[in-house]
Amino acid sequence: MTPAGAEGRVASRVEERVASAAARRDALRATAAERGLDAVLVTHLLNVRYLTGFTGSNGALLVRADGSGDLLGTDGRYTTQAGAQVPDLELVIDRGTVPALARAAVRRGVARLGYESHDLTVDGLHGLERVLADAAAGRPVPELASVRRAVEAQRAIKDDGEIAALRRACAVADQALAELAGEGALRPGRTELEVGRELDARMLRLGAEAPSFETIVATGANSAIPHHRPDSTVLCEGNFLKLDFGATVDGYHSDMTRTLVLGHAADWQREVYELVAASQAAGRAALVVGADVVAVDSAARDVIVGAGHGDHFTHGLGHGVGLEIHEAPGIGQLGAGTLAAGMAVTVEPGVYLPGHGGVRIEDTLIVTDDAPELLTLTSKELLVL
Repeated sequence: MTPAGAEGRVASRVEERVASAAARRDALRATAAERGLDAVLVTHLLNVRYLTGFTGSNGALLVRADGSGDLLGTDGRYTTQAGAQVPDLELVIDRGTVPALARAAVRRGVARLGYESHDLTVDGLHGLERVLADAAAGRPVPELASVRRAVEAQRAIKDDGEIAALRRACAVADQALAELAGEGALRPGRTELEVGRELDARMLRLGAEAPSFETIVATGANSAIPHHRPDSTVLCEGNFLKLDFGATVDGYHSDMTRTLVLGHAADWQREVYELVAASQAAGRAALVVGADVVAVDSAARDVIVGAGHGDHFTHGLGHGVGLEIHEAPGIGQLGAGTLAAGMAVTVEPGVYLPGHGGVRIEDTLIVTDDAPELLTLTSKELLVL
């Protein structure tokens, strides 16, 4: 490709990101108008990234309900970066980004200002109130109203660009595991820590920005601990090996768990594995538009309960995944809401037998108007290495 051609592709990607971010801000604008707000002050950094494309460590965003001019606040360290990533917004460069945008809201006549109550601390809220009062200087002080998790509700429905990033993240994780298994790296004599570090390094070499979370490698009795942290335990023949890991690509996370057996698989291991596989298949089949998240959990959980292992499935069935490894919706017995097309979710039932071993099988999927799209493509047949 010629340099000019490469520059054209980069410019096209920037234009796509800018257009996607603008559409997301328009959706928040509509929510603000419905709630009688003049503007929304966004302080959660991942929400700022979602709405603008800005990836710096200090940022806030003021979204005007009437579309008369949104403002991105950051500090001098990010002037160049913000200008490149968010060329369509006016920048406010000030170390105190939230106070600076609050003062801008007052100057622009905002009467009702939405804020993210789940992100601001109590001290932060009191500070925001003081800034607004000082900036008003005798004029009416803007009324504050929580928008709660309005942006997170938007983020639950992924657009085409987000789904493409999730596909890439899942592909990196799939390839990393395939390479390790193919090269004999998952073998007796190695430690959990060695396997985990090699799996992380392989994902990085394949293009991941970082692992999605601290990779779980659990063998033998440790596999019965749902979130075991890898240690110096040595992999031994005849044991389960549970791998829960993911890759982050363009800010989006993948999440996958596979459980295999080293050497010969005992009958009890095959029985537990087949039970979890049946539960996971039932959970995947229940991912339909309009399904209640509690009912989706029940579809998978009932399979395990029916086999007498209900007490050994100790967590929810799954969760949303995207810019965060855990986001809406939560799929579990205490969940709330229904599934919608475009949601990216995990399905990850498990059976954990303390002192013996455990099995978890997990995929990342996209809810669609038809069958869910499976993003983690590594086989779920019991692999015996």
